[in-house]
Amino acid sequence: MARLPGGQFPYAALFWPALVAVSASETASFMTAQFLEMMGDGGGTPQPPEGVTASEIALDLQAVRLRDFSLAERGVPTILCSPFALHGAVLADLATEHSLVAALRSAGIERLFMAEWRSASPDMRFLGIDDYLAALNVLVDHLGGPVDLVGLCQGGWLSLTYAARFPAKVRKLVMVGTPVDIAARPSKLSALAEATPLAVFKNLVSLGDGRVIGRNLARVWRGGVVEADDIRESLQTPQPAGSPEFARLEATFRNWNAWTLDMPGTYYLEVIEKLYKRNELATGGFVALGQRIDLTRLRLPMYLLAGNADEVVTAEQLFAVAQLVRTQKEYLREEVAPSNHLGLFMGKRTLEEYWPRIAAWLNEPLPHSTADDQAAADDASGSAPSAA
Repeated sequence: MARLPGGQFPYAALFWPALVAVSASETASFMTAQFLEMMGDGGGTPQPPEGVTASEIALDLQAVRLRDFSLAERGVPTILCSPFALHGAVLADLATEHSLVAALRSAGIERLFMAEWRSASPDMRFLGIDDYLAALNVLVDHLGGPVDLVGLCQGGWLSLTYAARFPAKVRKLVMVGTPVDIAARPSKLSALAEATPLAVFKNLVSLGDGRVIGRNLARVWRGGVVEADDIRESLQTPQPAGSPEFARLEATFRNWNAWTLDMPGTYYLEVIEKLYKRNELATGGFVALGQRIDLTRLRLPMYLLAGNADEVVTAEQLFAVAQLVRTQKEYLREEVAPSNHLGLFMGKRTLEEYWPRIAAWLNEPLPHSTADDQAAADDASGSAPSAA
């Protein structure tokens, strides 16, 4: 079975139907046969992974929990918008020296929260992108906004969409390993997802009775096998394979990797169709909560971090946002880390070298000119009709 090298496996599994066969008809037949063969094979249920940083649940909604890592009660709130994909938000707080949460707190981010998306129950199967944007809006309002948003992978385009829909509620925006313009330079993953007929993905949702069942995707993708070298590459650890130190890290990673999220079929198909097939966010056709998303309205300061070995999201897919928004060049930063996809969020080297710069940037005062520009853009677009 096909695989993407370099520790990209959790996100490759998200688009598994695109990877298992050479033609659409073979893909559909293979997928159906594999899932029917697996039905009833419940296996052992892994324990939900726990992060290493003490936290509290500040708000608990149907679709998302707001996890509070704050060290202070005052200051601009920063929300980590975790990806709603196959695996859980613990990717940002995996282990000592592999925790983005700890890296940000150590670098001076004292009001820190995380949007932790919940696995979809059967009654959530019809939730779509609008529902998740609305949930994020409740979190922001709960914190009193405006907030700084830090979007990780799939959480990045959701954060960008939210900022464009509610620009007055976002002060600064960070996007890391985020697909924005799929056509800028396709990754192996986005190219395969784009080439696979939508009917194949719909079949996958049907087999899950309206949901995408995470454990089934993970079980089929490479038979659930993850190589130790892939784990070492993602964690960027100097600990040699076979050492007691690496064995502990490996066990922690494998537990996180084994516990999967289920996704509403509606949301999953909207992501496939709107982002990966139609590229609507980049081309201006994306409609969210009743309004067409116009990225030219955004003047917010932005920080973009990509990985040079990321086969899930190319740097060009992320950096293309600089041409889509109207943020002044001096308020837009771009960096490329020597990292694969997961290494951007849990790699020791990336956390030590790149994230402190992001934290320092977040703590800089907002330039008055930027705030004025954004307010003017909001006023200018206020009378524009919205698209249904």
